Amino acid sequence: MTMSMHRRDLFRAILPLSVGLYGVAHAAEPARDATNRDHGVAPSGPFEVVARFDGPGPSGIAVTHGRVFVGFPRHAVNHHGATLAELKDGKLYPYPDAAHSMPSDQPPASRLMSVHGMTTDARGRLWAIDDGKLAGQPLVPGAAKIIGIDPETDRISASIILRAPTLLPDSHMNDLRVDLTHGAQGTVYVTDSSFGLSPALVVVDIATGRQRRVLADHPSIQAERPFMAVVEGRPLVFDPPRHPPAFVWGGVDGITLSPDSATLYYSPLTSRRLYGIPTSLLADFSKTDAQLAAGIRDLGEKGVADGLASDARGRIYTTNFEHDAIFRRNADGTFDTMVHDPRILSPDGIFVDGDMVYCTLGQWNRLGGLNGGHDLRVPPYYLIRFPTDAPVAMDATKPAHGWLPLSPDAELRQQSMP
Repeated sequence: MTMSMHRRDLFRAILPLSVGLYGVAHAAEPARDATNRDHGVAPSGPFEVVARFDGPGPSGIAVTHGRVFVGFPRHAVNHHGATLAELKDGKLYPYPDAAHSMPSDQPPASRLMSVHGMTTDARGRLWAIDDGKLAGQPLVPGAAKIIGIDPETDRISASIILRAPTLLPDSHMNDLRVDLTHGAQGTVYVTDSSFGLSPALVVVDIATGRQRRVLADHPSIQAERPFMAVVEGRPLVFDPPRHPPAFVWGGVDGITLSPDSATLYYSPLTSRRLYGIPTSLLADFSKTDAQLAAGIRDLGEKGVADGLASDARGRIYTTNFEHDAIFRRNADGTFDTMVHDPRILSPDGIFVDGDMVYCTLGQWNRLGGLNGGHDLRVPPYYLIRFPTDAPVAMDATKPAHGWLPLSPDAELRQQSMP
């Protein structure tokens, strides 16, 4: 059962966490404490808990027309709940209906197997990547697919099956973005982070279903090796086969579009770098990998991120599982800490809706497969949200914007009124 917090209780929970609003790149406050301690471990940034999930862990998140949709993949744990659900009044409802979202004996191409990344297009339609994978089972034909749903009718409007050679046996179709500026009906970009060591970007034309893998051998797509991440205070190294993976790892994973859809930003999961490529290149099926590679820009470090999201001003929000935080990359390349809290474990799917940022917290680093077979996750899992910008501070000693002060005579008359 999922419950939303009452607004009054919500703010009681938020206030103790609002220790400083944002970690902007300004000089630190003067020292006030008598002891030496790391101020960076203190919670910061206001956020609210939209929902708590006591069942499967959440991953994808999308909001459109005020409706909230959450994905619950089955590739790590083959659970028996809905893999795509709408959150209404604190409860989860299978979406678009139970026949598609709940486990069944229907053919894999006819139902949702394991919904992971989610997004919306410029028209407000919901899109999801079904990675098709059930824990402990091989990937079967028809299971991995791109799904488009029209929220006005709550019906599936597009279903594009991913096939070989675009789809590999170890593919992990992770996240997606939809670009309506290229192609007759738009173009979908998918990150295949891979359950093995074979990541790639996938490009799909919506109108024709034409699809291809690109840049599979480019360094910007691959997981970096050797790579060390500090997760919950533990230094963990990714360098197979010398070191078996002990944290969530993979190739190209996070993905987001610029507001005008002219640039696709992406990042490998096991990397700290951010890359960008023009969609005019990526959406052109005539371009070779060499031509695509020539258009890639290395935009520098952004920390270890899973999900990426953009706002209308082109700022990029990056989850960070090393610091239990969500950062924001501004247009000038500087970064702000938006939220930081011990409960922000494995921040995953992230979505910007207007002036609010939503993020799922699935505790994926605690899965049994990464911890010697011991499942260390502790429900509930959270869906949180926070504002894109801090509210403007008010000064009670100054007139509010748009308010004209009274003349001395008018103020005197007002004070003398009964």
